[in-house]
Amino acid sequence: MPEIPTPAGVDLAATQRRTVRALAAGQVLTGVAFGATLSLGALLAADLSGQEALSGFATASVTLGAALTAIPLARLAGRRGRRVALTTGNIAALLGIAVVITAAALRAFPLLLVGIALIGAGNAATLQSRFAATDLSTTSRRGRDLATVVWATTVGGVVGPLLLAPGELIGASVGMPPLTGAYLFSFAAQVCAFGLYVLVLRPDPLLLAQRLDRERTASATAPAPEADRPLTARFAMLAVAASHVTMASVMAMTPVHLSHIVAPDAVTLAVGVTIALHVFGMYGLSPLFGGLADRWGRIPVILLGQVLLAASLAVAAAFSDTQGGVLVALVLLGLGWSAATVAGSALLTEATPLALRPRRQGRSDTLMTACAAVGSVLAGLILGLVGYGGLALWAFVPVALVCAGAVVVGSRRPIPAA
Repeated sequence: MPEIPTPAGVDLAATQRRTVRALAAGQVLTGVAFGATLSLGALLAADLSGQEALSGFATASVTLGAALTAIPLARLAGRRGRRVALTTGNIAALLGIAVVITAAALRAFPLLLVGIALIGAGNAATLQSRFAATDLSTTSRRGRDLATVVWATTVGGVVGPLLLAPGELIGASVGMPPLTGAYLFSFAAQVCAFGLYVLVLRPDPLLLAQRLDRERTASATAPAPEADRPLTARFAMLAVAASHVTMASVMAMTPVHLSHIVAPDAVTLAVGVTIALHVFGMYGLSPLFGGLADRWGRIPVILLGQVLLAASLAVAAAFSDTQGGVLVALVLLGLGWSAATVAGSALLTEATPLALRPRRQGRSDTLMTACAAVGSVLAGLILGLVGYGGLALWAFVPVALVCAGAVVVGSRRPIPAA
């Protein structure tokens, strides 16, 4: 695959380093905002609806908002650049926060879901930051650049929930509705991310990559154009979506399962520790998997992710009655997701010509979030029927699909560009 050429007057390496740093910082800020939002959403949904069973509608609304806006935001990026798409996501999230606070003040449950869906639209833009890190990247560094931005999510994911208690104190002091104080931090973080993208994300990485691609194509001595590998791209989308379904379905049911096997007075601590270590597994080692994807290749690391996911499911099935077994399973689950997502996202990027990338990347995120929503609903039904161990066994199905897809893709030789 040809590398992006370096035009006269542009230090492409320095531009890419600055781009990755800006995207990583933005990921920290939006991660803080989203981490607090996700934690409060379920509590607000239960409070405003008066039914704990409806608390899951908050997660469903976030997922729906992200799924519905991933493709439009990707198309916007293709036309106007990453900066416009990312800041549009910031604006949607800011509107969503305002709507959520208003809904809490009015005790309006449907309005709450609308606000949370808008916040989900902002999260769709955050997800696309990882692709923005690859616009100017070379093939030899694509996995590491993408993984650096993914890793930055760790900071926001840990800090966001920790702001709930101080947020409530501040919110109460200024007369905000209960359970909305932490949204002050979310609002401030989104405003800072907006300013960061506007001021620092220059030149726009996608627009610059498109200009360089046009110049390369027009050059009489240009190398062969990038080949479109639709089969490989579809496999990459399958790998990302299926791995996400495996992770989301098991992770979503873990707090419920822990509440059945842990003493009542220890449930909160057990759930907090387990999910925190799981989140660390998802993001903390992503640079390692990015480096391995650059060194070993994308498909081998995708398969490494499936091995880790399979190990997680085996532990969950065999030791579902022990807190330690569930903890180990959730850490492995996060690691498997990380390997497959980083390598799969890099593979999707390099299997797709630049002109088609934003659209396919948006489709990938839509598929990923929509499948996770369906998987989470089915996971609840399966948990009720066959228990946590049975759910883990059912989750082997998407793992097997990815492994089968790797065999098919590996047996096909890429078709050279005409």
